[in-house]
Amino acid sequence: MLKIGIVLGSVREGRNAEAVTNWMYDFAQKRGDADVEYEIVDLADYPLPLLGAKVPAEQVQTAETAAKNWSEKMASFDGYVFVTPEYNHSVGAALKNATDHLKPEVANKAAGLVGYGSLGGTRAHENMRLIFGELQVADVQTAVTFSLMTDFENFSVFKPADYHASNANTMLDQVIAWSRALKTVREEQAVNA
Repeated sequence: MLKIGIVLGSVREGRNAEAVTNWMYDFAQKRGDADVEYEIVDLADYPLPLLGAKVPAEQVQTAETAAKNWSEKMASFDGYVFVTPEYNHSVGAALKNATDHLKPEVANKAAGLVGYGSLGGTRAHENMRLIFGELQVADVQTAVTFSLMTDFENFSVFKPADYHASNANTMLDQVIAWSRALKTVREEQAVNA
């Protein structure tokens, strides 16, 4: 069984990412991919401390637990779909911080990108691709990009155009293919370790 985590990469109150993530999850589920299991991972469920910042004594246990749970959850997947908004021409701070807490958990795994923003989140995708390179995550070519102007009513009610289904299908096909291939690489590394 291949496990793909769909990461809801925003913790912002009133976030559009929740509707986009639910759309992506429902879309993936309806495909009926054989031997593939999808799961939403909501970044808001992991109150991670700012990496390297001093944590107040009364919050240390909570911070350590959140970091451990985040690490274990991300390690449990064979591949990912990251849903990310674009803030100030970049990836949001919460998602950047969350990826800074990872390395071996995601190495030699595949990831696809789903974004939204004034230009569909493409600049956030560019930033994520740089981060993936350092984390040894193979990002796939096709991305899904939703425009705040055309895919959201009043910039807040998600109403995606039908044409996004084609990119979503291609992106998922690529994530699945690369995740399967990289799973064999990780299994071979484990045998040779």
